[in-house]
This record gives sequence, C-alpha cells and structure tokens, in this order.
Amino acid sequence: MDRNLKENRETALKRAEELKNSIKDYLNKSSEIQTGLNLKEKINKNRTKIMNKMQATDDEWNNWKWQLDNRITTISELKKLVNISDKMLKKIEEVENKYRWAISPYFLSLIDPDDPDCVIKKQALPSSLELQDFGGKLDPMEEESTNPAGTITRRYPDRLIIKLTNICGMFCRHCQRRREIGETDQHHSQEKINESIEYIKKNQEIRDVLLTGGDPLTLTNSQLEKTLKKLKDIEHVEIIRIGSRMPITVPQRITDELCNMLEKYHPLYINIQVNHPKDLTEEAYQAINKISKAGIPIGNQAVLLKGINDNPHIMKKLNQELLKARVKPYYIFQAKNVKGTRHFQTSVNTGIEIMENLRGYTSGLAIPTYIINAPGGLGKTPINPIYNISQGRDYIKIRTWEGKIIDYPDKK
Repeated sequence: MDRNLKENRETALKRAEELKNSIKDYLNKSSEIQTGLNLKEKINKNRTKIMNKMQATDDEWNNWKWQLDNRITTISELKKLVNISDKMLKKIEEVENKYRWAISPYFLSLIDPDDPDCVIKKQALPSSLELQDFGGKLDPMEEESTNPAGTITRRYPDRLIIKLTNICGMFCRHCQRRREIGETDQHHSQEKINESIEYIKKNQEIRDVLLTGGDPLTLTNSQLEKTLKKLKDIEHVEIIRIGSRMPITVPQRITDELCNMLEKYHPLYINIQVNHPKDLTEEAYQAINKISKAGIPIGNQAVLLKGINDNPHIMKKLNQELLKARVKPYYIFQAKNVKGTRHFQTSVNTGIEIMENLRGYTSGLAIPTYIINAPGGLGKTPINPIYNISQGRDYIKIRTWEGKIIDYPDKK
C-alpha cells in the first residue's frame, strides 16, 4: 500500500473510532427507549380488555366516529376500563371541576396503568399539578387580539390560521388552547368560516392558510371539503396546511376516502404532533402511510414536555422513528405559558442541550427547529446553540458541532 494512502487510511480509521465513541452513549440508551411498535403486544392486550368492557366490535373500534363518540370523559367510565389507583382518580376528580378532559378508547389502550410515569398517561389524563398556581395565562399568545375576522389568527405578513372547531380526539393536558375547549363540543359556524374566507379574499398577500382548531379532522369529509374548496378557489392562496393530532390519537380517522378527498387540493401539507416514540404505534404508522401515499408531505411539531421528552436521547429516538415513518421533524416547541400547564415547562437551556445533542450526532433531516412562541402574539422565534463565536475583518470564528473552535475565512 502506498505510504500516503496508508497514513490517510490510519487517520480515517482513528477518526471513525472517535465518531463511534461519540455516539456510544446514545446507542446504549436507544434500545431501552420504548416505542409504540415494540409495545404492540401489550397495547393489543389493553385494547382487547377495553373492547370487552365497552362491548365493542372490531368494526366499531376501527370506526373513527365511534372512537370520537365514545371518548372517555368521566371518572366512572375510566375506572371501569383501566386500573387506576383511587389516589389518582381523586386527583382527576379535583381537576375535572375546572378543566375538561377526554381521551379516545384507542389512545387509552396505549396507557400502561402499572407505570406511574407513563408518558401517555401524562399527556392524556389530568394531574393535580394543573391546579397549582405556577402563573401563566389562558391566552398567552393573545390570539383574541390577533383575530381580524371570523375565526382567524394572524401573526405574519403572508399567512394565517383558521380555527374550524374546538373538538379533538383527545384533550392534551399541555394544550395551548384549553380556554376554547369549553363545556361542549362544537364546530365553528359556517357563517364564521365564511367570514374568515372573505377576509382572505380581500387580502391578496395571504398565500398560505393553516386549518386548525381543535382538530380539523374531527369534521366529516364533506364538512372539511367545503372549506378546502373555497380556499382553493382563491387565486392568491398558494398552499393549504392542516394541523391535526388525529393520526396519533384517533388513527382510524385516516381513511382511504379522506385521503382521496384531500388529494384534490394539492399543494396540501399536514403537520401532526408526536411527542414520544410510544405515540408511534402500528396504527399510527398505517395512518401516516396513507397520508404519504396520497402525496401529502407530513411534518411533526413536537412540544418539549417535562417528564415526557426532555431528554436528548428520547428526542433523537423520536426524530429518527419519525423519519422511518416518512415524517419530517419540523418544530420542537417550548411549552407555552398557558394556565394549568406550566408543570410541563422545561428551562430553555434544556431545549438548547437537546439541539446540541442532535446537530452532528444524527442526520440533518432528523433535526427540527427549536421554537419559542414570543408572548403577545409576536410569533415564532428560533432558538439555537451559539455556533458563531465572533467575527473579524476577514474571518468568522465558529464552534463546530463537536465544540472545536476554528477561524473560517470570510471573503469581503
């Protein structure tokens, strides 16, 4: 072997060993992080028990309308279906007097009742921490004062959101819009939706419309299509997005009929919310696959939640699992200052540490943008580790993903 080639090969092998050692801690932990797929057998057992107790058939269980109609919303229903301690039932009872809750039978089957730290339970079932006064506001994003018409929220020059409903497959305990859950489920009136669409028609700079709620996929196909068609008919609206957690909380909603309807309104994008690898079950994968086959790009908007995913290894595992499902990790949101949810908040440093442990340690596709929603409706602000250390006349001093400091020439 040529001497230079030999030296280069030795250098490359030494570097490869360094890189291998740098990810060893994640490889050791990765196999211990549970996913919805490797918990399939346990989930199926839970499902069978719940179905038997609800006297549900397979056809009913696999029907999204049945899942919505049979969401568990009371303690009496809950304790019939899963083993929950009396202590926790009492805590739920205290919370439900102030904050409404609901969980689909499907998502209930993901809960491990024997695990006090079950991440599904923390996302879905009320906690007494919701009643502790950690501060926060009902509307920290000031959506009420950024609503120029109908059910619109507008924070940016060329895009806005329309809220179609207050209904969800599950009322997430960290929800930023818990103030809108109210006492009853209701879709917003056609009059309000029409008012929103008329506003868009009159403002030609609006090129991007996001449909949200609640969850837009709790509407029937025909109800949702009414809005999609009206938006598609507006010449200056270039793209439509749908924000939905139904592929995760009620994956039965993603039917062939729904996907065939959505296909007519390209370019269409769907953003989902997966917060932990346990959320990604076989059913969730099937739902996501149907959306992808319809040619609809999917992004994930995770929320950084204390005790659920505030760990670099868990977040890396989540993002890698998402890519396997053909979902692009899009955002990691810092949990908002919403009253009753502050116990989920981490420090911003925790989020930065997670980003430090993603960049360079996994593919760029698996790296979302870490976002703080500026209070007062001032919009999304990206938060990154500092890689630009300083700048001179003809150079910039940068820190690499490994922490090495180098001078990079900056051409004038």
